[in-house]
Amino acid sequence: MLTLLNLLKDGRFHSGQDLGAALGISRSAVWKQLQHLEAELGLSIHKVRGRGYQLSTPLTLLDSQEIARKAPQWPVTVFDSIDSTNAEALRSIGDGVSAPFLVLAERQVAGRGRRGRKWVSPFAENLYYSLVLRIGGGMRQLEGLSLVVGLAVMQALRSSGVPSAGLKWPNDVLVGNKKIAGILLELVGDPADVCHVVLGIGINVNMQIAEEVDQQWTSIRLESGKACDRNALVVELSNQLGAYIHKHQASGFASLQAEWAENHLWQGRSVSLIAGSSHIAGIVLGIDNQGGLRLSVDGVEKVFSGGELSLRLRNDS
Repeated sequence: MLTLLNLLKDGRFHSGQDLGAALGISRSAVWKQLQHLEAELGLSIHKVRGRGYQLSTPLTLLDSQEIARKAPQWPVTVFDSIDSTNAEALRSIGDGVSAPFLVLAERQVAGRGRRGRKWVSPFAENLYYSLVLRIGGGMRQLEGLSLVVGLAVMQALRSSGVPSAGLKWPNDVLVGNKKIAGILLELVGDPADVCHVVLGIGINVNMQIAEEVDQQWTSIRLESGKACDRNALVVELSNQLGAYIHKHQASGFASLQAEWAENHLWQGRSVSLIAGSSHIAGIVLGIDNQGGLRLSVDGVEKVFSGGELSLRLRNDS
């Protein structure tokens, strides 16, 4: 099917006869493969008698060779379809693959966000990106790491036509109140000694319709008004990540604390912090030098950190 998709990805009309000749199959077999493309990948294909078949929207597929040439710092593998890039990254760690390495996919069939949420992952529209790092030197190398990744994602988005992208503690990138990217970090090993960390990043790139998403969202295309080259975005994101991770490893999160706080969209807002079944009402004061959230709760400053915390605006904010 993907060979057929590569023939169609230019968005032009191709006759069934020409497609069959290129693939070495009959026109009826071409028709069956086209039906599979629509059903399996959710693609829309126009069929016009006398002209042939045309993808409703041209596709640019991820190109591992182009990415490796322009961002050579990490070996990269691109999957056509996978359960999730984080899951594949974790399997690779278990199989002994040497870090660092990068996993990308055109589609996820079981994409995951934070707190067990589904991450909607249509084929060849968005970016599903998991970078694996080996971390030594204890907890200091992990402090505020998810926030550092957020800075890199934000800067990559701004360089890709979304100048208003900003941060929401702890793991989201927003445009206004609409989510454009999310981050999911997963650890394997001893965080006090040597471990592996998977930096999972999902970015809404060219998606324009997503009925399954249960929150306000946007994409680079919706914000910029034009399609985004996902290969160029991978290169930009990798370069931003490399620079921010280097600074974090050399100087700790404290060296990036001020930059992160300057770009936090919910600074000073009235929020509800969700921790399991508990809801804590407060006002955002900022973050500390380890990446924890500083909240004013009934007039008393408290600091919160942890992977299962979630922040929501209160109705009176």
